[in-house]
Amino acid sequence: MLKVLALSGYKPHELHIFSHHHPAVAYIKKAIKKRLTELADEGLEWVMISGQLGVELWAAEAVYELQESYPHLRLAVIAPFLNQEERWKGENREYYESIVSQADFFDCVTKRPYESPMQFRLKNEFIVAKSEGLLLVYDEEQEGTPKFLLNVAKRRKNYPIFFISFSDLQAIIEEEQMNQW
Repeated sequence: MLKVLALSGYKPHELHIFSHHHPAVAYIKKAIKKRLTELADEGLEWVMISGQLGVELWAAEAVYELQESYPHLRLAVIAPFLNQEERWKGENREYYESIVSQADFFDCVTKRPYESPMQFRLKNEFIVAKSEGLLLVYDEEQEGTPKFLLNVAKRRKNYPIFFISFSDLQAIIEEEQMNQW
């Protein structure tokens, strides 16, 4: 039974999504909610993200929606460094700040602003060390930035890794379309 789950996945540009309102976001959130519901029913208490744009922030929204039915479910945002949103465009920065303001826990792995890519490696190692499993919206056929976190997770023994693949997302889309008819 997992108590603390790390969650990550693609950044928006890796999925060719350039708006939080893109129709694909709803399907991704639905797939995440489905998996988190199963895990919450088994005792999941914490979802941990690093606050990256894309899957991680959409997952945060999914957690907030699930908290109505699962009030014990909590969200931790563990940013790689201070002010990671500093260089983001206004809308993305506001979105991030909105997510972080609702989080049950927030901290930074390194307590200083961005200095080097090493801070991302430290973040990946920290998140895997402090969680009991990983849920990735990722398809190993379509490489992207989640591979770095996945590689760290694969090195940890007896560390469960769950995937939401493109075929899982396609099944959600088809299910939704069937329900609409």
